[in-house]
Amino acid sequence: MVVVPLQGPAMSDSTESQSSAVPEIPQHYRISVPIGTDMLPKEDWIQTNELIKSLKSHDVFADDVELQHRETVVKRLNSLFKEWLQDMCIEMNVPENVTDNVGYRLLPFGSYGLGAFSKGADIDALCVGPVFLDRTVFFTSFFEKIKAQEEAKDIQAIGKAFVPVINLTFDGIEVDLVYAQMPRRSLSDTLNLLDDMWMKDMDKASARSLNGYRVTEEILRLVPNVSNFRLALIAIKLWAKRRNIYSSKLGFLGGVSWAILVARICQFNPNMTASSLVMKFFRVYSMWEWPIPIRLRVVQDLNYNLPFWDSTYNRRDHYHLMPILTPAYPQQNSAFNVSLSSLAILVEEFNRGHTIVQEIQQHKADWFKLFETPHFMDKYWDYLQVEATSATEEQHLDWVGLVESRIRHLVGALWKHQCITLAHVNVQPYSPPEEALSTKWVIGFTLTDEYKKMRNKNDIDLTCEVRNFTDAVYNLAKTSGVFQKGMVVSVNYEKREAVAKSANVPPCHTADKVRSNI
Repeated sequence: MVVVPLQGPAMSDSTESQSSAVPEIPQHYRISVPIGTDMLPKEDWIQTNELIKSLKSHDVFADDVELQHRETVVKRLNSLFKEWLQDMCIEMNVPENVTDNVGYRLLPFGSYGLGAFSKGADIDALCVGPVFLDRTVFFTSFFEKIKAQEEAKDIQAIGKAFVPVINLTFDGIEVDLVYAQMPRRSLSDTLNLLDDMWMKDMDKASARSLNGYRVTEEILRLVPNVSNFRLALIAIKLWAKRRNIYSSKLGFLGGVSWAILVARICQFNPNMTASSLVMKFFRVYSMWEWPIPIRLRVVQDLNYNLPFWDSTYNRRDHYHLMPILTPAYPQQNSAFNVSLSSLAILVEEFNRGHTIVQEIQQHKADWFKLFETPHFMDKYWDYLQVEATSATEEQHLDWVGLVESRIRHLVGALWKHQCITLAHVNVQPYSPPEEALSTKWVIGFTLTDEYKKMRNKNDIDLTCEVRNFTDAVYNLAKTSGVFQKGMVVSVNYEKREAVAKSANVPPCHTADKVRSNI
């Protein structure tokens, strides 16, 4: 039995076909010579068509209607941003010659900017404003303008996040808006935002916001064949989501990390088809010796007083377990949240993927096997269930986001416990149908051999780890101004059967197999 305390508030482009054109291969592509530039046999094109069929069966590709809808949403947001800039110039009595030339930029980035988004994915967009419109005005005045639109739902401003953002659903599409305040009074359409000089006099929040767009553009610039890259990335992202390892917030990898990993394989193999890139992806990363960094190009530190990842000089960076470095200044590790526990799970999944793609090459399996979803409730015997409850729907959005941002710290604390060898959070939270204002996450964990034998004789006391987690959540909520009456976070120990019933999943399919491992 596991002892946990009773909980309460703390007291203190189209991917249908592959281009047959062969890109011209530079003698040295970016940071290394390509491993192979030979043309590939007909079998590779056949496998790519089979991969596309599998992806279509999983309904990942957006149809023309959705593509047009997304374009319409981006244009509408762009118009609203332009209107807001003009209104603010008038309100601030900005000289007419400045108002007429202030310019505006609303630029998609992330998966939508890369052209490697799945059906129903969100849109990340960068709003670029002039020097006289600071972040506070954007997160108040522009927030209110967006909120007043009939198409806007579930809108919230997270101004104190590492990358401040406005989250909303606009005409049915989830959108994340970030803001960069440029150090100039006017912004032309030809402004080169990839010029590193812009970072010299920019505040850190604007630099972080701008870098999402800069990283997206650099990735597209650094891959030899964009269409092959996009299709391979769509496949890898589907695989990562179905294997429950797609979440930077919960300690795994987010979209930019997966994009960089795929882009590096493309650099190694410029002529490969998408299916061959996916196969090579698993071969390379199943053998990769972390923490050797993955990088797409060498980025120089310009000493602009911005945080720059460098394990040679920065002691904190030296302890990062899985460096996947962004290709724009200032260089960052996009996988800084990865822990020993999540790294072990990622490596396990890379190895599984490598085994399956070998079987696909040998015609012993098909692509559907790669995308199989694991039965999380079959994998472990012991679970902690984290629950966030609220009094109102408006509270719940903020509360869930805050609680989720701390769960990886609880997973890390569990992994350090003397009786636990592995802790694994299911990145898919759920809300019981009868509990609309309740969101739950499940953390499975494995006991050491010693404690497995003594399971029924000794309690495993996780009181300290759980109490530290809940205290940290409540303290963060109060200091950030999020906490309101009715917000509660609780953590309870559950056996597999109880968690499966609560999550409304089928009973364990492999109970005997799992039981033999405990």
